[in-house]
Amino acid sequence: MGRKSLSPGVLGLGVLLLAAASGAAEPPSCESVRKVFQLRQLGSLRGIPESPRAGLDLQVCTSKNPTCCTKKMEERYQTAVKQDIQQVLQTASATLKFLISRNAAAFQENFEMLIRLAENYTSTLFCSTYRNMAAEATTHVREFFTDVGLFLFGTDVSTQEFVNRFFDTLFPAVYKHVINPSLTDISVEYAECLRLVRRDIRPFGNIPKKAIGQMERSLLPSRTFLQALNLGIEVINTTDHLHFSKDCSRALLRMQYCPHCQGLTLSKPCMGYCLNVIRGCLANVAEVDLHWRGYIQSLEKLSNAMSGTYNIEHVLLNFHSLVNDALEQARINGPELSEQVNKVCGPPVRKPAMSPGCSFDQNIQGLKMFSRDSEETLANRRKEFISHLRLYRAFYGGLADQLCGNELAAADGLPCWNGEDVVRSYTHRVVGSGIKAQSANPEVKVKGTDPVINQIIDKLKHIIQLLQGKSFPKYHKWDLQQTGSGGGVHEEISGDCDDEDGCAGSGSGEIKRVLKSVDSGMPDKTNLSDVKQIHQTNDDSTSDTTGRAYTTMADCMTVMLIILVTLFLVLW
Repeated sequence: MGRKSLSPGVLGLGVLLLAAASGAAEPPSCESVRKVFQLRQLGSLRGIPESPRAGLDLQVCTSKNPTCCTKKMEERYQTAVKQDIQQVLQTASATLKFLISRNAAAFQENFEMLIRLAENYTSTLFCSTYRNMAAEATTHVREFFTDVGLFLFGTDVSTQEFVNRFFDTLFPAVYKHVINPSLTDISVEYAECLRLVRRDIRPFGNIPKKAIGQMERSLLPSRTFLQALNLGIEVINTTDHLHFSKDCSRALLRMQYCPHCQGLTLSKPCMGYCLNVIRGCLANVAEVDLHWRGYIQSLEKLSNAMSGTYNIEHVLLNFHSLVNDALEQARINGPELSEQVNKVCGPPVRKPAMSPGCSFDQNIQGLKMFSRDSEETLANRRKEFISHLRLYRAFYGGLADQLCGNELAAADGLPCWNGEDVVRSYTHRVVGSGIKAQSANPEVKVKGTDPVINQIIDKLKHIIQLLQGKSFPKYHKWDLQQTGSGGGVHEEISGDCDDEDGCAGSGSGEIKRVLKSVDSGMPDKTNLSDVKQIHQTNDDSTSDTTGRAYTTMADCMTVMLIILVTLFLVLW
């Protein structure tokens, strides 16, 4: 926003005012003051002098010359100047606040749509491939993705807990429809026994553990990202509605409205004078600057790290593949699993087979998250947002300069108000920003720190720690590390992460392929196998994760696992 220039008529009046300043500054009448007072709707005109009078009752706008102000007017001006400065603050931050709030809402909406789409994929798996258990399974799928949303949007739930709960509650349905397809109904007590025994007999192998790792590593950064955006809005709201000290309020009144008392309704404060007053009033806000810079830098680093195999899009949109792998593993190991279950829970009651219909509506509309162009993903949206946010790194450090330069102060070289008179230039020392610099401020006395600002600084410190991963729970040694001198960040999964755990993969290419396939709303129910994740093995061969093709190595490992489990049961 550029500086507003004065018209020739106003400039001429300013020159006349400057000339008058060397002599008597007494206004010939108070008509102009009355007009501005009425125009600003500051109060009733009753009681406003029609001509200058002695201002012995004034506390701030004191003058040795007659004045157009009364004590009541001074009080009205005091209220007005606080409203004025808050309006100027809100105007200055409006674009930044809109940037953050708009993206916070957009990311939350995108995450909600992504969760619904992933739920849709997983439910379609059961309706297409495991139709007999679809009616039961889709309920558990819905509960699982509800938990995903609760965690992502800030509820205190454990990813490990809700992933395990999903596989626990799914096992009874898998047992009677996949492992023992002749069973169609079991008692509540027997189902509860199956649910409790699932973690011991591990019918789904290592799939639940893999799902826990992927969910933790993808959901936690996205959750923190959303929390950080909401805190950014809170910071701006706090600084937009400051509580000004008594000394600051008096200084603002002297700067903005005291010249009116002398009939100088068109005058503006000198730049140096304005900077001293506003820097004094915003001394505590300037202390936010360092932490605001750190906040934006940390947000950028986390955004860069939220990519690759553990990108939230990749994990959620491929969750149905993990579930399919788990069901196939349970089917293959069915005889051994039945034997183990019978030892713990006893033999189940068998009833005639039934084929319940699929209750899942496969024609859900409106599941488009955003543009399906290959270049338009959550990662690219984050990148665009951060590039705009980076422009506001010095917002709080230069806020006083912005207010004076754009709104409050007179243009350089023009007559200006110095707090007492209209002059050509301000002659006092101009102090810097921040609390320490205010000890030499000739216009405003700053006493102590603002507890509200201190609180928001503490919140910024905390979110910076979260953004940097320093306060995250130690999920499998998950960490964010800076690499190289360029400030790039990558996600490091150390130690226990290998190809089997899903650390290697096709990255964003698979995600983009899946996003393209969902323009119609869902994968084709008769071709679900086309929507699958292809893993690369060490010998460059591929394995179909839907379970319809297995490598010889995988079969050998399965046989070895069965032998080990049997030997363990015999010895036990």
